[in-house]
Amino acid sequence: MINKIKAFICVLIPIVLAYTLNTKFGDLPPILKFLNPFTGFWQNAERTAVKAQNKIVLKGAYQNVDIAFDDRMIPHIFAQNDHDVYFAQGYVTAMHRLWQMDFQTRFAAGRISEVVGKKAIELDKYQRRMGMVYGAENSLEGMMADPQSKEMILAYTAGINAYIHSLSRSQLPIEYKILDFKPEDWTPIKCALLLKQMSAVLAMGSDEFYMTNIRKKFGTDVVKDLFPDYPFKEDPIIPVGTKWDFTPLPIPPAPALFNEAVTATIKTRQKEEGIGSNNWALSGEKTASGYPILENDPHLDLTLPSIWYQIQLHAPGLNAYGVSLPGAPGIIIGFNKDIAWGVTNVAADVLDFYQVKFKDDTHKNYWYNNQWKNTSSRLEKIVVRNDKNIIDTVIYTHHGPVVYLQKTDFPKAKNIPVGNALRWIAHEKSNELKTFYLLNRGKNYADYRKALTFYTAPAQNFIFASAENDIAITANGKFPLKWKDQGKFILDGSDPKNDWQGWIPSSQNPTVKNPPRNFVSSANQSSTDPSYPYYINWEFSPYERGKRINDRLTAMNKATADSIINMQTDSYSIHAQNILPAILVMVDKNKLNATQKEALSIVTSWNKFYDAKSLAASVFDLWTKRLQFNIWDDEFTVSNIPMRYPSRDRTVQLILNEPNSKWIDNINTPVKETLSDLVNEAFRYSCDSLERKYGPIGKSWEWGNFKHTNVPHLAKIPGFGSKVLVTGGGKMTINALSESNGPSWRMVIELGKTPKGHGVFPGGQSGNPGSPFYDNMIDTWANGKLYDLFFMQSHDDPTAKIISQLKISKK
Repeated sequence: MINKIKAFICVLIPIVLAYTLNTKFGDLPPILKFLNPFTGFWQNAERTAVKAQNKIVLKGAYQNVDIAFDDRMIPHIFAQNDHDVYFAQGYVTAMHRLWQMDFQTRFAAGRISEVVGKKAIELDKYQRRMGMVYGAENSLEGMMADPQSKEMILAYTAGINAYIHSLSRSQLPIEYKILDFKPEDWTPIKCALLLKQMSAVLAMGSDEFYMTNIRKKFGTDVVKDLFPDYPFKEDPIIPVGTKWDFTPLPIPPAPALFNEAVTATIKTRQKEEGIGSNNWALSGEKTASGYPILENDPHLDLTLPSIWYQIQLHAPGLNAYGVSLPGAPGIIIGFNKDIAWGVTNVAADVLDFYQVKFKDDTHKNYWYNNQWKNTSSRLEKIVVRNDKNIIDTVIYTHHGPVVYLQKTDFPKAKNIPVGNALRWIAHEKSNELKTFYLLNRGKNYADYRKALTFYTAPAQNFIFASAENDIAITANGKFPLKWKDQGKFILDGSDPKNDWQGWIPSSQNPTVKNPPRNFVSSANQSSTDPSYPYYINWEFSPYERGKRINDRLTAMNKATADSIINMQTDSYSIHAQNILPAILVMVDKNKLNATQKEALSIVTSWNKFYDAKSLAASVFDLWTKRLQFNIWDDEFTVSNIPMRYPSRDRTVQLILNEPNSKWIDNINTPVKETLSDLVNEAFRYSCDSLERKYGPIGKSWEWGNFKHTNVPHLAKIPGFGSKVLVTGGGKMTINALSESNGPSWRMVIELGKTPKGHGVFPGGQSGNPGSPFYDNMIDTWANGKLYDLFFMQSHDDPTAKIISQLKISKK
């Protein structure tokens, strides 16, 4: 018997060990698979040297395609037809970024539970309930109805799948091995999902729940005073005084004030201000060459792999260079031989919540226009790895989905009012791909304007320059026709007057061409002055970045690419210029300790630049944030009534012009505080906080260390992100760089007989952490430098920059 037991154990141990080593436990990959020298992570290491010549035969190509990779692994695709150029784009993008494309579209679709299990169920529910898949289905319908867009998306999809089908297990990106799953075939809906995710990032802003509570607690007069519809200081994108050469549509009348319920399911927040994007274009009148120069640096969350993928596309009628979104065909920001274009976010009010009255707990009927209307429902199947699948029922009204019918503890859900229906531009049928198809091939201003007519969301400030010496900018997207402030507060879902009543004609979107000042620019500030007849939003990003840009461009003459590249990393703070003198004189030196006195001396002599080595920038940043907290927190942080603070613009106005305002006193203390009291407490607090965290005043207090800029891995996998980057810039400067948000792509284009491009993003072309092209551009980006962009005219251009070539032949 003993011998039998021993024999059984001898057999059992290797079985258990084999199971253990090949099974994923928690966040750990299957150890044996991961360490396998033939298929595991070892196979993801890449040598610096790459194969100089390679030829592959692929099913799906119509004719031969030549692809040249330059010394930064940027592909230059030369195809003989449209289908093949997008087929090849899909293939090479997947070759470098497959896992990123897969992960981002799974995230958008609410399918992360399929990979990581039940820990992602609430996230997946949120994505489905926000209507991400619903919106993507509508957009795909719009894209597939257009022959050119349909060809783009089908060819791109075929190219991705050609690459996926060529992979062995050993060739899978390392993230698949860590998370222990395999790629599935790409489908056109994934391209639409990626574009919907950009709307989620850039067009999901909504403050009506906070504003609803503020109006309910303090009244309409306080809202008008503290949350005005136009800032006290502004330098709008379309210059003040621009004439509108159209007859506007009638504006829908506003209904009676809706007495909303307090939305106590959401959390109080201090509005994050200052992060955004920049673009500008100078006419030839202001440049040394006599031709326009265009700049763009869109600010987004920084990740490895980068959100962008550099590429050149060449086919009959097409030769464009720029950055694409991995997962979508075409070039989003870039140039060709005739024009250049770029984008910044508009922040249009295109997401509204409607309070819905249901007939009963079945939620089958809701009250609308004095009658009961039927709801519809959408069954969302959530596949959960190693657990039971879930069917989530989402109720839809004519407004859109009712995101949550009951309170949930999921963090993102806390910003969604329970029982409210969502009306969101991302649910509209659209075809953004057509815009970029046409821009990539554009030759002049007329082509630019035509391309914009196809664009829906997220609304962008499309900047333009041409070799014909035209410059222009347009706040562009599909804007709902609203009465003023419609969507500033939660709306009554039963009143048809609160519905979106139509659309602003695209020809009447705010635009300006060749203004007298010889430049155009945007930094997410107000699109127009109040003379524009339509409502786009009541609040935009603060004006300081735009003001600094316009001041520098106004003074600039004989500009060169170097002038513009230098300006991209400008770290001067208009905010500090405006407020620092007023608060410095209030500081009582007699109440400061030695460290605080030294800090005061440093701030007093500060040049107001957020340089990496500046100690003053760290003190000022904490000081002003604490001061804003001191002014507003006692009134606007109330239990069970979530609200938000007034804007930085309104706070500065109060500090400079209303020092005796009732809002200064802290209502939670028995004494009456003065503005000086709040300023002094905030200053001491900032110094004490820095000392507690970083030790005695010195190098550790420097802004570059305090800001702690880094580029994390997209899935936050440890070791796959960047080191801490000691850089200047800040949220209130042109170089609007924070901890992990900032210029995701810096580009400068010199138009002329032959265009010259310059660009960089914080990352590399490859998504493989084992590749030398994974993060090879980060240091250049951090130092504010740009690479010359290699704009090829044919695949056999003689150059030492080409280090590898790939020829795709049809099967």
